[in-house]
Amino acid sequence: MTPAPAYAGQTSGNWFTRIEGWLDARGKGAWIAAAVLGFIFFWPVGLAVLAYTIWSKRMFKGISCNRGRMTPSRFRSTGNMAFDSYKADMLRRLEDEQEAFESFLNRLREAKDKAEFDQFMEDRSKRTDGDAAEA
Repeated sequence: MTPAPAYAGQTSGNWFTRIEGWLDARGKGAWIAAAVLGFIFFWPVGLAVLAYTIWSKRMFKGISCNRGRMTPSRFRSTGNMAFDSYKADMLRRLEDEQEAFESFLNRLREAKDKAEFDQFMEDRSKRTDGDAAEA
């Protein structure tokens, strides 16, 4: 007996939602393969698959397309008040540290940009001084 495919249990919905679920279960690679095969066999089908994957944002999500549909466990209570308060404190500290790190990165980028601009202006002034000396 052959094993049943992953989409065999899906009887609800039309053929399109079953195909969509089957491709979602296999990830981004399946969507890319469907678009490529669509272009090979009949280019409007490939174009339609590509447009659908971009429009539905399937190409720009992480490994799993279902990740965005999950409820965040961050706000769910475990029932243990001590653990919940510890978790809330830890998340707050991590968020504060993330903000501090992001501000550090911004300051670092600004300093780098300023140094690059100062170097550009110095090179430019040397070039214009050299051109004036030649004339």
